[in-house]
Amino acid sequence: MGLQITTDQVLALSPDASSTKAGKKLGNSKHWKNTGQSSEVLWGECQGSALYQVRVECSTLTIQCSCPSRKQPCKHGLGLLFLAIDTPDAVPEAEHPDWIVSWLAKRAAVTKRKETLQAKASEGVSPAAQAKTVEKRKAQVVQGIERLDLWLNDLVRNGLGSLETQPFTFWEQQAKQMVDAQASGLASRIRTMGTIPNASPNWPEKLLAHCGQLALLTQAYGRLDQLEPGLQEDVRQLVGWSLKEDEVLVRGERMSDDWMFLGQIVETIDRGQAQRTWLLGTATKRPAMILQFSIAGSGFQTTYPFGVRQQANLVYWPGAVPQRALIEARNGDLIPFTAALPGYPTIDEFYTGVAVLLARQPWQERFLCVLNNVIPLYDQRSDQWWVRDVEGQGLPLTRGEYWQMLVRSGGRPVDFAGEWNGETVAPLGALVEGQYHKI
Repeated sequence: MGLQITTDQVLALSPDASSTKAGKKLGNSKHWKNTGQSSEVLWGECQGSALYQVRVECSTLTIQCSCPSRKQPCKHGLGLLFLAIDTPDAVPEAEHPDWIVSWLAKRAAVTKRKETLQAKASEGVSPAAQAKTVEKRKAQVVQGIERLDLWLNDLVRNGLGSLETQPFTFWEQQAKQMVDAQASGLASRIRTMGTIPNASPNWPEKLLAHCGQLALLTQAYGRLDQLEPGLQEDVRQLVGWSLKEDEVLVRGERMSDDWMFLGQIVETIDRGQAQRTWLLGTATKRPAMILQFSIAGSGFQTTYPFGVRQQANLVYWPGAVPQRALIEARNGDLIPFTAALPGYPTIDEFYTGVAVLLARQPWQERFLCVLNNVIPLYDQRSDQWWVRDVEGQGLPLTRGEYWQMLVRSGGRPVDFAGEWNGETVAPLGALVEGQYHKI
């Protein structure tokens, strides 16, 4: 049987509450005909205002439906998954019908065409022209960094207290200069700095730390040739030199493992959303982060499950501490994980791990935090949620309501996964009595 997921995992795929409600309603065999499944795909035809053909690729949970809905996945795709979970006999193993055979062939052809186009694109520009473009951009970046260093010096010399009354345009003007210098990574950091004044009681301390990190980055770029190769890659990318996926496939580190899909963090960015999906290798214990963007209301390109593991080959973006990765190939079934997560036994050991990574790459902002045997707690006086380890040390959670996690734990230790930003941890999920739940 190719598909092994739970109701909670289907709920996590839903784009909103209304889609969940409609999907559950469609998880009834009376709405379906010509259903079936194989090791590759789950399919069925759903009767609505028309007869919609629904397909789910088992290895990736990619859902495609012939309905006109802009929501991804749509209610029909969710309904088919609910049907397969709640009434498995209604989706028997069967031979692929013609429309599924055609769909699989089309997907294979699209993948091959993309590979061909990427190869042609890389051959279309002469090495001399590429080198000229790179040199021109290098000069622009250097000039932009020189102006930025002067601005930072003025900032510190005039005192951070004067920034308390500055409008956001003060920061945006400097950020736009970095965009003009083709250093978009520096522009993003300046915009982040613009959100710090007056945001917390200790904002001057936080802003000074960001100033220091930014100054360290500009100085590192000026001494790029003196850095080790992995750190050179990090500095270039942090300044704004992005790598395309085909370049990553050529230059990145490959890692094969049985990967655990721990969950996603979605945040609002300029003109859209960014989604970070966190994976953890069961054998290597290596974290990996899959980054996707949704611009102007478009959906994320790929839907990733949570609470399952799957054999896959990943390729990391080059760097001193590789974290961002892409999935080159996925093999085998999606299998719910029930055993203990391969995490840190104490919060102190997690902090030590973070310190080791920061010593190698001091600008890293996010870390996968996986802890064993922690207890969720709520401090009513400070209105703050925590997880506490076996030594009694606590780790603060990002602002939110986590009563469901507390109820499921029953006040007993659970295995916990989240994303640490240096101050708080945003929960991804918790393993409670052999079942992984989204938080």
